[in-house]
Amino acid sequence: MSDEEKFLRLTVELTVEVLDVAALQAAALAEIRHPEADLDEDERKEQAELVSSDETGATALQWLIEPDHVLSLIEHVQEVEPREAVLGVEPSEGPSDEDEDDDHAGHDH
Repeated sequence: MSDEEKFLRLTVELTVEVLDVAALQAAALAEIRHPEADLDEDERKEQAELVSSDETGATALQWLIEPDHVLSLIEHVQEVEPREAVLGVEPSEGPSDEDEDDDHAGHDH
């Protein structure tokens, strides 16, 4: 194998149904207000306003997902080293028909 670096981009798409937006927002606000959150008072206030004003719950969910959760997808693979992780949460119209037909595609071992 050559010494040349090789990179692979792993793309995961997950659609979730928000069962309780208020509870989701409350959980995110608790994280924002937690003393160990790396935020000053102005940042806390700004983030709390963003979470509270987002009726979709996307901003709240993004606050609740830890980067380590995403990286755990590959932690058991010794032959790769994570270099960059980007997480985005956005509103969706719901699962596509393709998703319903093939809920667990790609899980063949």
